[in-house]
Amino acid sequence: MAEGLSAAVRTGRHAAHVTAATAAGFYPALYLLDRPVAGIYALFTPIAFGILSPLPGAGRDRAATVLRAVPAAAVLVALGTVLAAGTWPAVAGMLAVGFALAFGAACGPRTAGAAPGLQLFYILACFPPYEPGTLPQRLVGLAVGGALLALAEAFLFPDAPEPSYRGRIADALDAAARAASGVVRGEGPDPETAGRLGAAGRELRLSRLPAGARPTGAGRTDRALAQAGAATRRLLDQLALLAVHVPAPGDTVSADLLRGIAASCTETAGALRRGDRGHRGRILPGPQLLEEMVADFLKARGGAAAGPEPAPRAVLVRRSTVLTAAVSAVTVRTAASLALGGRERLHGLPREQFWYATEGPARLLAVRIRGNLTRRSVVFQNALRTALGLALARLVAGSLDLSHGFWVLLAVLTLGRTTAGATWSAVRSAAAGTLAGAFAAGLLIVGAGGASDVYAALLVPMMLVAFTLGPLGGPAWGQGLFTLVVATAFAQIAPVTWRLAEARLVDVLTGSAIGLLCGLLAWPAGARAEIRYAMSALLRSAAPLVRATATAVTDGSGRVAAPAPAPAGPSASPGDPGNPGPPSPGARLTLHRLRIAEAAYAQYRTEPAASAAETAHDWLAVLDHGSRTLVGAYWLPRTDGMPGLPPEARRWAREAAEEVVAATVRAAGFPPDGVRAGPAPLPPEVAERVPAPLLAPLTDVEVWLRALARDLEAGSAPQTPQTPQALQTPQAQDAP
Repeated sequence: MAEGLSAAVRTGRHAAHVTAATAAGFYPALYLLDRPVAGIYALFTPIAFGILSPLPGAGRDRAATVLRAVPAAAVLVALGTVLAAGTWPAVAGMLAVGFALAFGAACGPRTAGAAPGLQLFYILACFPPYEPGTLPQRLVGLAVGGALLALAEAFLFPDAPEPSYRGRIADALDAAARAASGVVRGEGPDPETAGRLGAAGRELRLSRLPAGARPTGAGRTDRALAQAGAATRRLLDQLALLAVHVPAPGDTVSADLLRGIAASCTETAGALRRGDRGHRGRILPGPQLLEEMVADFLKARGGAAAGPEPAPRAVLVRRSTVLTAAVSAVTVRTAASLALGGRERLHGLPREQFWYATEGPARLLAVRIRGNLTRRSVVFQNALRTALGLALARLVAGSLDLSHGFWVLLAVLTLGRTTAGATWSAVRSAAAGTLAGAFAAGLLIVGAGGASDVYAALLVPMMLVAFTLGPLGGPAWGQGLFTLVVATAFAQIAPVTWRLAEARLVDVLTGSAIGLLCGLLAWPAGARAEIRYAMSALLRSAAPLVRATATAVTDGSGRVAAPAPAPAGPSASPGDPGNPGPPSPGARLTLHRLRIAEAAYAQYRTEPAASAAETAHDWLAVLDHGSRTLVGAYWLPRTDGMPGLPPEARRWAREAAEEVVAATVRAAGFPPDGVRAGPAPLPPEVAERVPAPLLAPLTDVEVWLRALARDLEAGSAPQTPQTPQALQTPQAQDAP
């Protein structure tokens, strides 16, 4: 109830912004300056950016987005004005513009939010009459409307600031610091702490954030924030495991590293809140960076293993879990530093994990675009569907010489959905709403006749009602009320008859039919048809990476990435292989397919299920499996192998890895009954023969394989579908 009331208040406030900006530009242009063309663009600019475009952010953020989009809109208006000379040039331009703007969704939420409004400016300009001499009026109306909307968004009933993802990461890191300190104190099994950590991790899911606050852009900052959020969720999960286990008294090796984790989390959280860059990108000002503490932990663990009384297996497993948590904390610290503008040199860190750190904006954008130029990308599918629909609508409207034909394209743009079923539902509602709105508009025009003062008096309250109830009521309310708005506005520009309402109805029905046809012919099932393929491809690419990683750890062959010499510097440590060389093809492929799978999952969670009885797999667990595979490939191969490892131990590692690989391949087919993936634990009699210094890294592999197996079992088991919602996990980083 409270959430619904809050949404209504936000919608009403936003409607007031658009109405005020529209009235302040439309009336002076029409009645004081007698410039109807400028008035039309001053009318539609706030509607395009304020209603048609779901701009992210609030207040001044939205205003800044509008101002940045106005130059691009001016280019589209000029292009459309020139191409309006003929139907075929306008159709070709619509195809290119439609695809480019819709494909821009891959570049981030701000580009995706402004794209529908930008489409409208080309649509308006590319229709007859061909009057290039009116271009100055069009541009003036556009500039005035954009400036007025920006002022209204920034200063008229401004929205409260939206929660930032950076702040949520900081809150989660504070919870992680408290949990790590509690584990050090040995407070015993604490399910309540584990529950709080789980809740903190859920707050980092992108579904809990407004669209504008989600770090899904192609730039370094968004990539780093997304990586920091994902690593923080892993850190919370690992600390939750430690919180519910029985503490190990006297385990000073783990205690020191846990204190380092707590200190790193606290410092990183503070830097995120302050926005500090720190010294040379390092945001942990203490005497030791956490990666140095990890190196010290490895040395201390090796020294303890060489002692007279090797640690029990349970303690080794616990230390391996602590090490995994520390790796996540290092990832968070480094990614947060990059997000704050630091230039981390990545001493001792896997460069492959932070490949974007040294790339420029143009390179990062090119990687994002190239990665989505595949028919398996839902972004590509949606862009192609939208472009074809708009181009076909422009061809039909131009060939049939429909009155106010741009309404045909506007219907395609506003009613198109990612599935044919959802498009049909929207079209049915829109048709009913447009019919009712056309009937009401016809009565208004017949009753008011040519009394322009009546229309002038009705336009503002009508816009306020339409822009408030339309978004809340759905397509029927939106199309019906908008029909009244355009009829009231156009009646002030030129004399009209009831045939205007008829033209509006015909155009909307034509556009609806074209949009439905495109929805039926081009990927009608949306992401539901694509997600299984994307997840299967992710698992197939992850399987050989699991084998390569296990092999690299145990014998040094088939390394995931070729090592580079250890760099000189305060963070270099003995035995550290330094920064790996160029990314391996296996890691690149898995990273690329992880990104494609997450994009499909993002759309899938917004689409309604085909039926109540439809079942779906736990795709989130599959994504976790891919992410965990990559993390292991980045961090586990710390040495050139394990000389002296007994053959039976090497054979166990190979067989355990092959069990997970085989289960991953089976899971890629998503059998009806799921898969069982239980790699055999290291046998005690084998563990006794493993040299003590080698038992700990072998345990790291065992813990990693078990975690992968849990992800596989969860991801392959059929689940009851949940209510559609936004993306649950941060967007994966693109492969370079």
